[in-house]
Amino acid sequence: MSEIRKHYFLDEYCIIASGRAKRPSAPKACGEESKSASCVFCKDHEVETPLANAVYRNGEILKDTDEQRIRGWDVRCIPNLYPALSPDAPAVEHAAFEVKNGYGFHEVIIENPLHESRIHLFSDEEILLLMKVYRDRVMHYQSQEGIKYVSLFKNWGKKAGASLEHTHTQLIAIPIMPSSVTKEKKAMEELESCPYCKIVEKENGKERQVYENDDFILISPYFSRVPYETWILPKQHVNHISALSDEMLLSLGDCIRTAVSLLDRTIPELAYNYMFFQVEHDLSYHFNIRIAPVTSIAAGFEKNTDIYINSMPPEIAVQHLLEKP
Repeated sequence: MSEIRKHYFLDEYCIIASGRAKRPSAPKACGEESKSASCVFCKDHEVETPLANAVYRNGEILKDTDEQRIRGWDVRCIPNLYPALSPDAPAVEHAAFEVKNGYGFHEVIIENPLHESRIHLFSDEEILLLMKVYRDRVMHYQSQEGIKYVSLFKNWGKKAGASLEHTHTQLIAIPIMPSSVTKEKKAMEELESCPYCKIVEKENGKERQVYENDDFILISPYFSRVPYETWILPKQHVNHISALSDEMLLSLGDCIRTAVSLLDRTIPELAYNYMFFQVEHDLSYHFNIRIAPVTSIAAGFEKNTDIYINSMPPEIAVQHLLEKP
C-alpha cells in the first residue's frame, strides 16, 4: 500500500511505499561476467514478469494477454512489480495531517532484450525506437484521469538506485505537480523571456558545450551540482516530448547516447541518473534532460541546505569528457 503525504507546511510531498522494501538488490557488476540465466528482463523470460502493457516488435505495438506473452520483442513495457503508486490504491485517512491515496502508475521500460546491451552502444534504429517508446508511454499516462505529471527517468548502476542490472528506464505517473517543477515555473513566470532559451544562446559553442547536433546541445552547466553533470537542451523552444518530431527524437537519442558514451569512456561503468523535465500544458516551459553521475554521497551540508558542493568545475569536466582516449 502507498500513500502520498504532504509536508507539515510546505508544498512538498513524499511517497510512503512499504512494498518497495521487497525489491531485489542489483548484482555487483553490470558486464558480461554477471550475465545470468535468471534475469527476468531478458528475452525468453517473459512469463516471469507481470503482463506487458505495451510490446514493441517489428514496428507494431502489441500487448501481453493471459493466454500469450509476446516473444521476439524489441522494447517491452511492464508494470513495476514493486510499484511506488498504483491505479487501484485504497482510500487512506489521517486525522491530523493531509494525505492522498497512493494513486498513480509505475512502469518499467525494458530497453533491449539482450542482457549485455548498453544504451551508449545502441544503433540509430534502436535509439530512435526507444525515444518513440518514451514519447508514447509518457503521452499514454499523461492522458490518464487525475495524472498531473509523468516522471521519466533512468537509473544505471547500483549506486544510482538501479535494483536490476539489465538496462531499463522507469516511468511514474503521479496525481500532483512536483514542488521542484512548480518552483521552477514560478521563477520563469517572473522573467521576461525563457531562461532556457537564453542558456542555449549563451552556452552554444562556448567552453561548457560538450556536443551538439541539428536540434539539441549537450552542456556541462555553469550551475553543476555534481561532477560531470550534463544537460540536454533543445535549440528551439519546446515544452514536452509530445512536441518532438521523429527527426527530433533521433537527435535527442543521439545526444543521450553521446552523453552516456562520454561518461563511460571517462569513468567506465560510472553510475548515473538521467531525468526528463517537461510540462505538457504549459508552453512557456522548456523541455530538458539532466544527467547526474553518482560520484559522491549527499551528506549533512547538502541535506541541511540543499546546496551541493561540487569538486569538479564544469569547464574542467568538459575537457575530461572530450579528451581523446
